[in-house]
Amino acid sequence: MQAATNIQPMDNIRILDVSSFLAGPFCTTQLAEFGADVLKVELPTIGDALRRFGTITENGDSLPWLSEYRNKKSITLDMRLPEGAAILKRLVEKADVMVENFQPGTLEKWGLGWDVLREINPRLILVRISGYGQTGPYRDRPGFGRIANAFGGLSYLAGYPDRPPVTPGSATIPDYLAGLYGALGVMFALRARERTGKGQMVDIGLYEPIFRILDELAPAYSLNGYVRERMGPATVNVVPHSHYPTKDNRWIAIACTNDKIYERLADVMAKEGMPAPADWALLKNREIDRIKVDEHVSTWTLSHDRLEVLTICELAQVPCGPIYAIDEIFEDPQYAARGNILKVHDDRVGELSIPNLVPRLSDTPGSVNWLGPRLGQHNDEIFKTELGMTVEEIERLKAKGVV
Repeated sequence: MQAATNIQPMDNIRILDVSSFLAGPFCTTQLAEFGADVLKVELPTIGDALRRFGTITENGDSLPWLSEYRNKKSITLDMRLPEGAAILKRLVEKADVMVENFQPGTLEKWGLGWDVLREINPRLILVRISGYGQTGPYRDRPGFGRIANAFGGLSYLAGYPDRPPVTPGSATIPDYLAGLYGALGVMFALRARERTGKGQMVDIGLYEPIFRILDELAPAYSLNGYVRERMGPATVNVVPHSHYPTKDNRWIAIACTNDKIYERLADVMAKEGMPAPADWALLKNREIDRIKVDEHVSTWTLSHDRLEVLTICELAQVPCGPIYAIDEIFEDPQYAARGNILKVHDDRVGELSIPNLVPRLSDTPGSVNWLGPRLGQHNDEIFKTELGMTVEEIERLKAKGVV
């Protein structure tokens, strides 16, 4: 993707990414795509854990690493060691942002707590993403995406009422959401810094973005004591609003969010000899007969191939979409027209297709300049050129496992 201008929104913003797997790194990836200079700090020899998670390529790095660590520079540094911590402090002096997702107290144990870092650089913004946040009785518990889905309330809603809760799409949803909120926090903090001249800490618990997006779940419980249960593919408060089978053994999503849209769908079905009861014109009556309504719609969709249902619903202005597998996404003309799948050439793996940038900015659209870097690929640039270390000094630190 070529930028329309040489100016990028995050130009001249230096970010230290000392995080790992996956929320923190995704936070910095969003910023790197729009011009931020991101230094990914990895352990010497070992590297980041995501290099070895997922499908491993012939060069030894995983597909998630290549895709999700795009546009970053890799340096090796063991900041657990005193000399490594000292080097990190030098980097902090000129950094705008630092992102970490260790368990609370880890940076403090290494002498790199927030009090130390802000003393070195009062303008620093520190993003801290952990399982449960920096405070509260659970702050010391480890946490991953699956745990956040469960603790945040999403897993309880995923699946059918007579079966166990299932993974809601992906166990990594909390990581990606926390990464997005982290990037948003950086933007807020940078804006505040323009006015105050001071940085601040951004604190996110992995479960919190999940809880935040659960629509009316909290206010409905607070007001009425209502505990929503699993509903399969159905949606609370609206019907028909679910997944429906088609004649060619595929599935389609239909969303009638109000009576007007339902009226359009009912008219279509009636013209094909499938009139619905008149009282279904009101949502409150459809909710009472939810099972019958969904069965009625399913009977109609099963009389058509998926493409036919899509065409009919589009003409009638009924929101409808195919339930896609990844191979169908690659073939869809909408994805192609929007450039949602970006092909990037890399010397290690050849041409690789990855998800393109979001959001789409008209004048400063961002870019993917390279995929996840080789381990320590930018050591010389940072240690020698930027920090002024000698070759002998770097070799000594390398022998001690510091870099």
